[in-house]
Amino acid sequence: MKYTLLLISLFYSVLSFGQDFEYLKVTQPELNLTQTPLDSSANAVVLREFGTASIRINDVHGYLYIDFQYHVRIKILNKNGFDHANIVIPLYTNGDREETIETLNATTINYTNGNISYDQLDKKKIFKEKRNKYTTLTKFTMPNLAEGSIIEYTYRIHSPRIFNFKGWEFQSDIPKMHSEYIAYIPGLYNYNVTLVGEQKLTSQNAELSTGCMRIQGRDIDCSKMTYIMKDIPALIEEDYMTAPSNFRSAIKFELSDYIMPTGTKKSFTKEWKDVDRELMDDKSFGGQLKKKDLFEDVLPNVLKGTTNALSKAQAIYYYIKSNIKNNGFIGIYSENTIKKALEIHSGNTADINLALVAALTAADLDAEALILSTRSNGYVSKLFPVISDFNYVVAKVNIDGTSYLLDASEPLMPFGLLPLYCINGQGRAIPQKKPSYWYDLKASKKETTRYNLNAELGKDGKLKGTLTTYSLGYAAFNKRNKILAANSIDEFVEKLDESMPKISILKHEILYLDSLENPLVENYEIEMPIFQDINSEPLFFNPFIVEKITKNPFNLNERTYPVDLGTESETRITMSIKLPDNYVFADKPKDLNLALANGGGKYFCMTSLTDDRILLFNQLMQFNKPIYHPEEYLSLKELYSRIIQLQKTDIVLKKQAK
Repeated sequence: MKYTLLLISLFYSVLSFGQDFEYLKVTQPELNLTQTPLDSSANAVVLREFGTASIRINDVHGYLYIDFQYHVRIKILNKNGFDHANIVIPLYTNGDREETIETLNATTINYTNGNISYDQLDKKKIFKEKRNKYTTLTKFTMPNLAEGSIIEYTYRIHSPRIFNFKGWEFQSDIPKMHSEYIAYIPGLYNYNVTLVGEQKLTSQNAELSTGCMRIQGRDIDCSKMTYIMKDIPALIEEDYMTAPSNFRSAIKFELSDYIMPTGTKKSFTKEWKDVDRELMDDKSFGGQLKKKDLFEDVLPNVLKGTTNALSKAQAIYYYIKSNIKNNGFIGIYSENTIKKALEIHSGNTADINLALVAALTAADLDAEALILSTRSNGYVSKLFPVISDFNYVVAKVNIDGTSYLLDASEPLMPFGLLPLYCINGQGRAIPQKKPSYWYDLKASKKETTRYNLNAELGKDGKLKGTLTTYSLGYAAFNKRNKILAANSIDEFVEKLDESMPKISILKHEILYLDSLENPLVENYEIEMPIFQDINSEPLFFNPFIVEKITKNPFNLNERTYPVDLGTESETRITMSIKLPDNYVFADKPKDLNLALANGGGKYFCMTSLTDDRILLFNQLMQFNKPIYHPEEYLSLKELYSRIIQLQKTDIVLKKQAK
């Protein structure tokens, strides 16, 4: 759920509304608390949380900054809650100015045998870690933790990022009893304010705060905006979700316009035509797309042997992929310029994919840059252009009525397939000479895996045969990455063998490892001890030896956010096992055929025995949608529950009476 509040018309009040709580002044009920009524299974709970942000002016240098203060008190209910005492505060760089922590205090409070003790954080145990060129993490761990500890800390941040006024997350991965945020907005400034998430505010209030700023000798009044939310359930993260920030209940601010001291209004909320122009005029974006001349000399050789537009695009894609390696940084702006990236054979994702667009354009192909937000970065705003929402750029090439999305920064990604972390709602295509437009980010291929086992059960009780695996689409990409991470095929097979203690790999062969447009094929000669004494009866054999599901990925009673697989998927397992003479079924897993509503997916499993003692086993799991809505969650949960129960059952063999 999302709605927008505009700070244009406000209800002014003289009533004081909201107050920070006193540091270290804990109450007896807080000390005695052993379980929160919000969630009896919670390992920790926020007792109270308070924050405030205001725009201020630096008296020495005259620039504006945001003064942000944060204060929280958390009860650690058991040892599993100790992780919540590992505190991380991200600080962002804005050009040559960066956010800084001005003050920080942290204390652990313990209550033992009626006595309260306080342990202050040693400032020498506060560490900084450089996450990337834009973010530094301040980290510390609360001292002297025990079950039942109360941890309390407060800090103050000096931030030059006034365009994105400090937002507030009411919801986190633990429940909160009380969360309160006060924002002081000068009357000269107008922010778009957005409330996201499923939880409703308990109360909100706007009142006038007089003389909150002084600019050029003039007192400026502020709007004091108070937001309170109580009894907030935790947002539990599960598999198959995009960024948790998409679903946490939070307040977000973005500067719309402000009035300059001269009285002139300066607008920050732009239309896309304004953003298009700015991007194309930017040397690190549009300036790089225009560098077609860099490829004039190499294109004749690159395109040698190509016969049509598609083969040209493929040749250029693999040329860029092989000539510029990813340096580990992402973004929508070129870091080195594509000329330098080609010279040093290294660059960020924008260097690589902007070079790809320029090269495709140089070959007279219809190519465009497409900016997007990765899954971990969250959804982009559709209300108004927010360039800071986008953190990735790929290429889009249009050939004979078909559009192909390309990311040459991923070494093992085939032509026409984007990494799953890029499949996140919509991106914005930025043509060089036409208006930009939204474009759906959809996976062009499924994640498909097929297993074929042809084996024989010998009189020694061992199963011997050949297991062939075919991986296509995202399954092939993931498997190739695993092999690459293992340094060699032999090392990969050795780790695979270790991960399957009941199966021994005797020989192996992997085909089309470097042929990214082909399925990846793995052939393994395997041996597996099934029975210690094949002459004893009955004989129990569990056929679910490949891709066995032992844990349900869906365990919530209710999920308020979608199950986002990113792509459709299919896993098919076929076994043909020759049994010794005279063996028949005494029992077998029940043949099962399950289907999700509206063709959303299916699962079937069938086991049979032919007259010539060939055991045939077929299993198929298919998900026909990339995204399942919250109302479909319980069906998915039930599907997995039934599969897990089925896969616990055995084939029971016995000798046929003569």
